[in-house]
Amino acid sequence: MQVEAGPLLQQINYPSDLRKLNPNELEEVCRELRQFIVDIVSVNGGHFAASLGVVELTVALHYVLNTPHDQVIFDVGHQAYGHKILTGRRKMFHTNRILGGISGFPKRSESEYDAFGVGHSSTSISAALGMAVASEYKGEQDRQHVAVIGDGALTGGMAFEALNHAGIEKSNLLVILNDNCMSIDPNVGAMKEYLTSITTSRSYNKFRDDLIAVLAKISKNGPDAYGWAKKLEQSIKGTLLKNANLFESLNFRYFGPVDGHDVTKLTKTIEDLKHIPGPKLLHAVTVKGKGYALAEKDQTTWHAPGLFDKITGEIKKSVLDKPQPPKYQDVFGHTLVELAEANDKIMGITPAMPSGSSLNIMMKAMPDRAFDVGIAEQHAVTFSAGLATQGLVPFCNIYSSFMQRAYDQVIHDVALQKLNVVFCLDRAGLVGADGPTHHGAYDIVYMRCVPNLVVSAPMNEEELRNLMYTAQLPNMGPFVIRYPRGAGVMVDWKRPFVKLGIGKGRKLHDGEEVAILTFGAIGNEAAKAVQILNEEGIYPAHYDLRFAKPLDEELLHEVFKKFRKVITVEDGCIMGGVGTAVLEFMADHGYGANLVRLGIPDDVVEHGEQAELWKICGYDASSIVIQVKKLTAGIKTDTMVS
Repeated sequence: MQVEAGPLLQQINYPSDLRKLNPNELEEVCRELRQFIVDIVSVNGGHFAASLGVVELTVALHYVLNTPHDQVIFDVGHQAYGHKILTGRRKMFHTNRILGGISGFPKRSESEYDAFGVGHSSTSISAALGMAVASEYKGEQDRQHVAVIGDGALTGGMAFEALNHAGIEKSNLLVILNDNCMSIDPNVGAMKEYLTSITTSRSYNKFRDDLIAVLAKISKNGPDAYGWAKKLEQSIKGTLLKNANLFESLNFRYFGPVDGHDVTKLTKTIEDLKHIPGPKLLHAVTVKGKGYALAEKDQTTWHAPGLFDKITGEIKKSVLDKPQPPKYQDVFGHTLVELAEANDKIMGITPAMPSGSSLNIMMKAMPDRAFDVGIAEQHAVTFSAGLATQGLVPFCNIYSSFMQRAYDQVIHDVALQKLNVVFCLDRAGLVGADGPTHHGAYDIVYMRCVPNLVVSAPMNEEELRNLMYTAQLPNMGPFVIRYPRGAGVMVDWKRPFVKLGIGKGRKLHDGEEVAILTFGAIGNEAAKAVQILNEEGIYPAHYDLRFAKPLDEELLHEVFKKFRKVITVEDGCIMGGVGTAVLEFMADHGYGANLVRLGIPDDVVEHGEQAELWKICGYDASSIVIQVKKLTAGIKTDTMVS
């Protein structure tokens, strides 16, 4: 369905077109832009509430600033849909997050207006500061550098590190704090309480508007006047706010809070701030989901609701005539509560993803034993390590791609001390429409090289439960369980727990000529391939490794003594992955075989549906069938190692 933009929005192909409009037309532009986002996302899906919340801010930035010469970085990028629509991508916005279409996040290779590629939280201030320092070094004094960061992203340690550094630089940097009390789930922690105290201070808010205007005007009259104005500003703020201003203490000039939905006031404020040198922070108070009542009311559900009826607000779900398998994340959430009821040492930890990981189930059932620590993966890991030193068994649930941010802590704080922390890596493998910033491609490689770690992956929901049960038993040490995004394969998944042998795989099907070795849930694609091949009179064997570390050497000896043709399949990168581990075993023990490794290639995999990406990368069921047939026919393949 073709979605038409409003009459003013139709005239805007680039920000230069926006700047031709009169200031009194900007409110209508905001209305049309917000409606266009609703129209497209309701039928195509994608992130929703975050972009609605920054419509006015996005319009004001592109109206006042000379983008792309002036550089704007949207932290994480969930909120950048309006930005994309205003910067040459309105006519292709319907392809957002679809295979071959535009990315759901800002991406440098997609547009010169995307100043920095994003997808993970809390990077914007560091990147903008780097750009600002570079501009100063090159003598580009007229260039503006803006980081738009949500209060949720401000809980990430990297944001604090960047603020600390920026405060000692003289570079032209503006940080806009988009304060809506939300990340995906409601924000937690002292920063949330601090920002709330600022926004609710009546005496301070009485002076805020005049303070910005006075400082902007006085600062134009020379350095002496600016110094006097700065002292006046600090004096007023120190008197009216109960606590010292955190941002001022870091040498930022703090302005606000301002209404983030008053586009007229925002344009005037940003224009004034252009003329104030050094690091500045504008505190804009917004509402996530602004303009769509249901999204304003339930911001977590409407962060990325899928398809919905824009009139009634009904979120569209497939109506099926029989029970369906649950999502792996829900199996994790329910199983963790079940285990915790039997073992009072179990604790749950997540860095700002309670609903995404389903740890919210435990947070509701056992609020004193489940912790959302904010967008702080490093802290989540070391906090878990601290719990483990006291005899507790923390289940630290972090998305695979986000765990990359805490790698040092995994090694230094957990593995070296042999602490029983259970790392549950959700969204392992190719995740789909979120694309390369969120694919869990590398965890097998970066975990299996660390001493003392057990690295495992379940093929189905029952196996996930059993791995979780096994991981919390006494003296298990550091334990990694990786599992994919989306639904499993078992309707009848809640079965009694069984202790699994560490480093023990299983033979699913005996066979002849070719052995298929799989790791994790992608083994279900291999099972489909085996069924197809059996119907054609080809009978490969199928083994589920379960563990990438330690490998089941007894099973591998059995395989290489019987089979001269072997295929490994993993939903992870080929370089250094499970296939490489098997290849190392083969070499170390003097076996000779034709080994074909299937997995994520040494390339960036773009966004698309999971099944589409598996096929493109060559490890879906049909691709496995082709590889088996090539081996049985004696045809050499690109991934074959003899």
